[in-house]
Amino acid sequence: MADRPEEIQGDAHWRTAGDRIQTLLEATSAGGSAARERAEQLVREVVELYGAGLSRIMAILDDPALVDRLAADDLVASLLLVHGLHPHDVRRRVADALDRVRPYLGSHGGDVHLLEVSGDTVRLRFAGSCTSCPSSAVTLELAVEDAIRAAAPEITSIEVVSAEADAAGVIPAESLLAKIHANGAGAAHWCQVPEFAELAAGEVGGFVVGGVPVLACRVGDQLYAYRDHCPACDGSLAGAVLHRGTATKDPVLRCPRCRSHFDVVHAGLGLDDAERNLQPIPLLVRDGVLSLAVPTEPMDTPA
Repeated sequence: MADRPEEIQGDAHWRTAGDRIQTLLEATSAGGSAARERAEQLVREVVELYGAGLSRIMAILDDPALVDRLAADDLVASLLLVHGLHPHDVRRRVADALDRVRPYLGSHGGDVHLLEVSGDTVRLRFAGSCTSCPSSAVTLELAVEDAIRAAAPEITSIEVVSAEADAAGVIPAESLLAKIHANGAGAAHWCQVPEFAELAAGEVGGFVVGGVPVLACRVGDQLYAYRDHCPACDGSLAGAVLHRGTATKDPVLRCPRCRSHFDVVHAGLGLDDAERNLQPIPLLVRDGVLSLAVPTEPMDTPA
């Protein structure tokens, strides 16, 4: 069920609270060092007060199911983490974070396995078509890495173990992402798009998010987002609709201009030409707010 508008606005408001507090603290510097010190002390007192209150709440609760519900709420979980009160260890939090992004990975025909959490390092292995999908590295950075950092801020290193021969060894995430950044495909920022949730099942909508034309569609309960660009005719997909595929039970998107067909459920695969695929854009719920990973650099037009 989609979040109610007031819930989305509330989550978005609190997500940026830290930035607003920092801005206010910086503004107090205009009153001199003494004013700044008093403001910082005030913030510390408030944080410690609410930390003490949260600690007592967690001590009073004796229902594991209720504790799990609190830990599953993004806002509450972030506060518990700040005060060192989160009931789950780092491995459990990382595993839960990966579970939340698995539907997105599944839309690319892939999966991710948690191999090990050692100190501040997480080791992962991708499976399925994620290992060869051209957007797999972007998925790693913008979906998997983002989810892990939010759930376990103490993690400072993510390593990807090759799914091929063991001789291939470990691929540091930073090395993989560096290649993507060099092609201008990995840099992105998250934009909140709660309006996407208003799409009805089977509906396709065009949006401009962060200056990037985006096509979003809903298949059942799942939302998918792609760059608004047909790789076959080099035109916009505005006016495209979903059709029932003949070779697959999943709906396909048909370009209204050149009539090319694409599998929106499986990473925008070109059904008429496997070399011409739509460009998927990660679309995830972050802290209760539906968000899109908008590239900060222009996306290259596929050949």
